[in-house]
Amino acid sequence: MTHGISRDKSRATSGRARALVAAGVGAGVLISGVAAASPAAAAPAPAVSCTSAKAGLAAKLKTDITAALANRKGTVAVGLYDRSTNTTCTLRASTAYDSASVVKVTVLAALLWDAKKQNRYLTSREATLAKAMITKSDNASTSTLWKQLGLTKIKGFLSAAGMTQTKPGANGYWGLTQITVTDEQKLLKLITAKNAVLSDNSRAYILKLMGQVVSSQRWGTPYGVPSGVSVAVKNGWLQRATNGWRVHSVGAFKGRGHDYVITVLTHGNSTMNYGIATIQGVAKVVHKDLAAS
Repeated sequence: MTHGISRDKSRATSGRARALVAAGVGAGVLISGVAAASPAAAAPAPAVSCTSAKAGLAAKLKTDITAALANRKGTVAVGLYDRSTNTTCTLRASTAYDSASVVKVTVLAALLWDAKKQNRYLTSREATLAKAMITKSDNASTSTLWKQLGLTKIKGFLSAAGMTQTKPGANGYWGLTQITVTDEQKLLKLITAKNAVLSDNSRAYILKLMGQVVSSQRWGTPYGVPSGVSVAVKNGWLQRATNGWRVHSVGAFKGRGHDYVITVLTHGNSTMNYGIATIQGVAKVVHKDLAAS
């Protein structure tokens, strides 16, 4: 895994991504200057909140996710939803993060939503770009599809999906799209259950590609998943001058009596691997607690 990560890391800091990082620094500085409270006025850290139809499960998840995050540096946001037990957990659900490559799932969903409106299938070219974008996190393919769609269609999809907290990155910088746990969970729910926004074929296609992500990028939310549970994942990572590494993972899981989606967004990580370890600490206890319920 280390080899794959270092390769992705070098690619993530090359070419266009370097320009993306440089362009984003100014925005990051502005953001860091907002709400600089004095220590005495600092708000207490928000607590994990869980609800469930299954007796005892919410309390167990709250305890275990809280413990997994104890002593972890950085700012972490968590979302969990399990249809089977009507279980929801959230932490910092509306905190905005630079999307990095997690936005690629939104790009694919918007492409399929737009094609459906035009009553057409994806072209072979679009399908090739989409596969590279999701399975290998290819940046050039993403830039091509982002430009093809344009902000009007991307915003149209976000509106249709009810993703009101997501703000697309300006000037082609899709990696600086602002995302939240709330909206990423909305997207994952759309992908994993019948709805009027995405066709069944579109949903199956997104899940298929997220299930074919290259092994070096299958870290994060799938960590500790029980055998017999299907995995669909997309991760994102980006280093900037402020808030260090952004490291994110979104995943959909189904099997052994559960049907659930997980989002973990992080920034303020000293290294990419530190962020991965934080995400995997959360994922491990979520999979364990659901499997035991």
